[in-house]
Amino acid sequence: MSSPSKRREMDVMKLMMSDYNVEMINDGLNEFNVEFHGPKESLYEAGVWKIRVELPDAYPYKSPSIGFVNKIFHPNVDELSGSVCLDVINQSWSPMFDLLNVFEVFLPQLLLYPNPSDPLNGDAASLMMKDRKQYDEKVKDRVLRKICEEGERHQMHGRR
Repeated sequence: MSSPSKRREMDVMKLMMSDYNVEMINDGLNEFNVEFHGPKESLYEAGVWKIRVELPDAYPYKSPSIGFVNKIFHPNVDELSGSVCLDVINQSWSPMFDLLNVFEVFLPQLLLYPNPSDPLNGDAASLMMKDRKQYDEKVKDRVLRKICEEGERHQMHGRR
C-alpha cells in the first residue's frame, strides 16, 4: 500500500473514530459523505448537512474536493452545486492538514465567518452586505425549514 493510500485510510478512520457519521459511496476510500452539524453559536447551529468528500489519488498532497449535498444559504457556497469557496482547501492546502481539520476547523470557520467579498452565491453575499439583519433571518429561516423537511421525511419513512 502506497504512502498516500495509507494516509487516506488513516484520515478516513480518524474521521469515523471522531464520531462523524461517514457514508462510503463506493468500495474505495475516495468518495464518501459526512454528516456535518452547524457550529455552535452560529446562524447554522441547528442545521445538519451532508458533505460530499472526494479524495484525489494524490491526497494528502492535493486537497480534497468538498461540497454541500443539501442546500445551504451562504455567500461562499454555491447553492446549486454545493461547491465551497474556501481558500485553505482550494489554494492553501498542505499535507499537514487532514480531514479532521476540514470538519473541525475549516468548515466551522467558513460558517462562522462568511466572506461576502469572495462569493459563490451572489444573492447571499449581496444581502449580507446590504442588510445583515435580513441576511441573518433568511439563514435562520432556511435552517429551520430544512429541519422541518428532514423531520417530515423521517416521519414518513418510519410509517412504511
